[in-house]
Amino acid sequence: MTYSFFVDMTCGGCSKAVNAILSKIDGVSNIQIDLENKKVSCESSKMNADELLKNIQKTGKKCSIIA
Repeated sequence: MTYSFFVDMTCGGCSKAVNAILSKIDGVSNIQIDLENKKVSCESSKMNADELLKNIQKTGKKCSIIA
């Protein structure tokens, strides 16, 4: 399943932090980060959107589920 999130990223460091968190999760793939539009998309075979959101929140950035 593909999920999309709004993440209040302001720099490359922010996007790297989000990528690092998602990359460590088993079953997450195809991570796409659009820094300009503050959008993160990924595919997950093991976690739902709420679980992924909780992990992204560990970066300290404001975030919400888009789809």
